[in-house]
Amino acid sequence: MVVQRDIVAISIPFSAGVASAAVLSPGGDALFWTAAGSCLAAAGLLFLACRREVRTPVFLALFWVLGVFCHCSSALAFPLPREAWQPAERALSGLLRAIDGAEFPHENTAALLKALLAGRREGLDRDTVAVFRATGASHILALSGLHLGILYGMLHVLLRWMGRSRFAMAARSVIQVGLAAGYVVMTGASPSLVRAFLFILFNELSRLLPGRRRRPLNIFCAALTVQLAVTPGVVSSLGFQLSYLAMLGIVLVFPRMDAWFPEGRFNPVRRVWSAIALTVSCQLFTAPLVWLRFGGVPKYFLLTNLGALPLTEGFIWCSLAVLAAGGHCPEGIKKLADTLGQLLLQFLETVASIP
Repeated sequence: MVVQRDIVAISIPFSAGVASAAVLSPGGDALFWTAAGSCLAAAGLLFLACRREVRTPVFLALFWVLGVFCHCSSALAFPLPREAWQPAERALSGLLRAIDGAEFPHENTAALLKALLAGRREGLDRDTVAVFRATGASHILALSGLHLGILYGMLHVLLRWMGRSRFAMAARSVIQVGLAAGYVVMTGASPSLVRAFLFILFNELSRLLPGRRRRPLNIFCAALTVQLAVTPGVVSSLGFQLSYLAMLGIVLVFPRMDAWFPEGRFNPVRRVWSAIALTVSCQLFTAPLVWLRFGGVPKYFLLTNLGALPLTEGFIWCSLAVLAAGGHCPEGIKKLADTLGQLLLQFLETVASIP
């Protein structure tokens, strides 16, 4: 039986190898010999894989061993020197200064914006953090693929003026990917942000390749494989696990649930249904892990996401307009951003107070 060498067939055994090495990996000298042994095993399996007829077990074993090797070898690597991160730290400091300089009417609006755009939650009081946690909105407060997705969507809208020629599409993709990469590095490159960036990268690449059909499952597996190959140790991160589980729900379940509502012209009910389908799809895959780690799931997660996500997106849109305009920002836009931020906090407090 000849194995079809697609990204799905590669990603599954490779990810399994990384995950098993994370659980069973030894330390000290044994780690070195494990990496060396897995490298030799991969070489032998690769020799077998180069033969004309490749059987399924050999092909799967090859990428499983490569996953083990990537995890073990990453533990032996040296971290980047601090100097390499200084440009990103300066950019982040500039963003924080711009938020402070915006002078929003309510003091906690700036603290909320710092948490949503820069991942800095020091300015939020304990009660606010507790409200986000109690309502199941912690994923909004922590930097994740949600935030990068909002910024990516904004760029997509703002760059439409460039047109639809092949050159314009390529230039637009370069700008979007470049700015997304800069944002990920500036904010610390959390596992969920890296996942979102890889999705953007592979989505733009597939968009530019003529005759190629964009398959969400292929993009999912490609991002998973690349992220684990570069940073295998991230497989133990809860943020990494929740991020990919949520995306797996979106890839496998959301299109089917969304199709239950008939297509048509703009229909507010249709948009509400899409939001419900998206939330349920994510929760179906993440709820078991959340239950295992925290002993339960929030009761009103559906209500929380239906109200909080639009408010979050609107708040980020208006706040970025305020930051871009600097000292020349119209007072009306600043007040609108401040109002949306306060509405988000009040909405979550209301949900948290429901018995």
